[in-house]
Amino acid sequence: MNDLINELQLKIERLENEINFKNGLISILSHDSKELFGTFLWLIEELEQKTISEEDFFKLLPQIKRDARKNLQTIQDSVSWLKTQYGEFKIKPVTIMVTDLFHYLEEKYAAQLKEKNINFYFKGDHHAFLTSDRVLLEYVLDKIFNNAVKYSFPGQDIYLQESTEGDQVVLSVIDSGTGINEKYLPAIYTHGNPVFLGTAGEKGVGLSLKIVKNFISLLKGNIQIISTENKGTTVSLFLRKFIE
Repeated sequence: MNDLINELQLKIERLENEINFKNGLISILSHDSKELFGTFLWLIEELEQKTISEEDFFKLLPQIKRDARKNLQTIQDSVSWLKTQYGEFKIKPVTIMVTDLFHYLEEKYAAQLKEKNINFYFKGDHHAFLTSDRVLLEYVLDKIFNNAVKYSFPGQDIYLQESTEGDQVVLSVIDSGTGINEKYLPAIYTHGNPVFLGTAGEKGVGLSLKIVKNFISLLKGNIQIISTENKGTTVSLFLRKFIE
């Protein structure tokens, strides 16, 4: 009887988390879309009515571009998550060399790494591999690495570290950037957690880590975040070496 009650409680908690996540997602999409398009309309109307000069108009465009990029990322993240929620979504396990994941990040973020003069290194067994869903795993690492770059200062190092613990492969993205104050860590996967600017003013919506946690659960893995303010962050993924 107690086992049944515990199982029901876990199901209720899981459903509540999913509902909160979906409500938060809808809220973010609604708020950001209204804010962005509202700003666009206001600027155009002000320019048409000549209450703002062309010079001031063009001065505001870089900020509008940053906001548009942030909102586009929100939509892309949302679409990635929605694809796992409808129909009979199934993960597609393939054999993945860990160094291939390193090179994927290295190539995708080449411009940002160069712009910030950040060095990216691999630590671990160059022959290590795991069997997992490449699309979900690359998405997860992409979002984690994006944060590492965003919150690192110019000239710092970032590492993708691999280690094997029994039947698990542990992938860690390690940076020595701004870190996170410990008071914010308990709520890092919730919509109530504040969003911070990157070291170069990069903006985000705080949505990616929530989807990351959802995807890690689909991969039957776990995620751990260890962070110290002004010292850096280590995000570790504990993944099964083989997943069916």
